[in-house]
Amino acid sequence: MLRTLSILFVSSIFLWSSCSTDDSSIDDDLRFSINTSENSRGLSYYTMPGSNEYSRIPQDLRNPLTPEKVNLGRMLFHESVFGTAGIIEDHAKTYSCASCHHSAAGFQAGMMQGIGEGGIGFGIAGEGRKVDFDVAMGDIDVQPVRTPSALNIAYQTNVLWNGQFGATALNAGTEDLWPDGTPIAVNRLGYEGVETQAIAGIAVHRLEFTEETITENGYKEYFDQAFSRVPERRRYTDEMAGLALAAYERTLLANQSPFQQWLRGSEAAMTEAQKEGARLFFGKAECNNCHYGPSLAAMEFHAIGMKDFDPTMVANFKEDDPSKLGRASFTKRAEDEYKFKVPQLYNLKNSPFYGHGGSFTSVREVIEYKNQAIAENGEVRKDQLSPYFHPLGLDEVEIDLLTDFVENALYDPHLERYDPDAILSGYCFPNNDYLSKQDLGCE
Repeated sequence: MLRTLSILFVSSIFLWSSCSTDDSSIDDDLRFSINTSENSRGLSYYTMPGSNEYSRIPQDLRNPLTPEKVNLGRMLFHESVFGTAGIIEDHAKTYSCASCHHSAAGFQAGMMQGIGEGGIGFGIAGEGRKVDFDVAMGDIDVQPVRTPSALNIAYQTNVLWNGQFGATALNAGTEDLWPDGTPIAVNRLGYEGVETQAIAGIAVHRLEFTEETITENGYKEYFDQAFSRVPERRRYTDEMAGLALAAYERTLLANQSPFQQWLRGSEAAMTEAQKEGARLFFGKAECNNCHYGPSLAAMEFHAIGMKDFDPTMVANFKEDDPSKLGRASFTKRAEDEYKFKVPQLYNLKNSPFYGHGGSFTSVREVIEYKNQAIAENGEVRKDQLSPYFHPLGLDEVEIDLLTDFVENALYDPHLERYDPDAILSGYCFPNNDYLSKQDLGCE
């Protein structure tokens, strides 16, 4: 009799504990996984501030965030009226920074290859921009690798796939790699990567900020407000425009995504499946070995053997373009060949092309690729591959769970809040060409 009662008691305890395996225990397990994962610095490390909490947003000490500067940068980022340094007459004032980095695409391009001057159209959610075949192919401003995201860029000290922009952190002591007369020479101004890239990108992408263009287009008083302490001889320049652009970019945070809400204490923000996917991310799947920064990026470079651009799918493809060498295109070191900077992971499904060459078209494909760990680029030798690129042993269910977490729990659905209400020119934005006007309903 006592044995029977004992068995019944133990059974009832087991049933009770099984029924108690609810969301709270999953949440506890996930918190434990994050706190004990490789490179862990605790939950708060991954929690992003509000976009107006300037004191909490990483920033260059030489370019402190202010409301006036961010407001100016927001307008300039979307303003095509400064697109006057191009080489295609009919495309003047039709493109902006946001042509390749707009909110509908998670501040990526929404397509495999970003197109500035020489592009037309916006399409649905920005995936429809295309080359204008009425102009010479060699004149078009296109990216030689997939356009990196500007989202969460505040957490990057050095930017681009090869990390070439930024005078500090990874690039400290590399002054001999900053040749005069090149965009990289902008590093000599001494700013961090976000600011350096913003300044260099103005000339590279054929924009023009002079006292004349700033004044005639109504932006002079905005520069005066944002840079009141800067002498007037330096105030109306590419440098100050770049600092305003960078200030705005640093506020582009995916802080309304379910994972961010969960980090702030809203346990219902993520589904049970997404929490299981997150546990895999910070555990068995080893994603956090490389994606360990606050934005799930990292200031590291790894070779994982992804392909370069397909020459049949892009414009102005150059077989010998140094961009395919990754970090080595900047450092010139053989040991850095084919190593690319670890990208951030928020809002990936807004722009369905992945890898520096856009060779994957879904998050699941990338996860499957990393799970199998078979390099697709034959030019990358095995001894160059990252030590983290090895088979993970995930099954189909685990791949589904991990995909759900990355695609949906890291997805901020309201990035349009970062768009300006209006720009001073009154032009259609982010593009102002005839087809974009039709696509965006500006006519």
